[in-house]
Order: sequence, then structure tokens, then C-alpha cells
Amino acid sequence: MEQQKTKRTLTGQVVSTKMDKTIAVLIERRVEHPIYKKYMRKSTKLLAHDENGDCKEGDTVAIEECRPLSKRKAWRLQRVITRAAEF
Repeated sequence: MEQQKTKRTLTGQVVSTKMDKTIAVLIERRVEHPIYKKYMRKSTKLLAHDENGDCKEGDTVAIEECRPLSKRKAWRLQRVITRAAEF
């Protein structure tokens, strides 16, 4: 019997929705410096597939790993955690 492999899930902020069915998500993490032992913020920008165009810039979203959909896009929108404030 095959075991279902759990997909990686990351949480981040939507920084761009200018592409068709694609969002850019900024993932921030805290990493300890190996010598100075001070915590630094490191960030990674990933492209994720947003089929229905649900997201807006500033939303906090959860994305999950999937098969490669294009050259740089191998993540899929799982859910919107919080919406950006509307002014």
C-alpha cells in the first residue's frame, strides 16, 4: 500500500497579483547567525498558483507544494488566512 506523502505548507504575505492566475508570496523566517548568535530575518519570494484570483496584495496566505506548473511556479494557494485592510 502506498502512503500519502504530506505536502509542505508555508505561510506568507502576498506582494504581487499582477500576473494571470499567479501570486508572488513573500515568506519571512528568523535565522540565527552562526558566529554572532544574533537573529536575522531572511525572506524568500515564491510564485504560487491562484486559480480563481481570490487574493489581493497584503493578504496573508497559506501555500502548499505541488508539481511544477511552470519554470518558477511549484506552489498552489491553499487558503487565505487573513485579508488585507481595505481603505
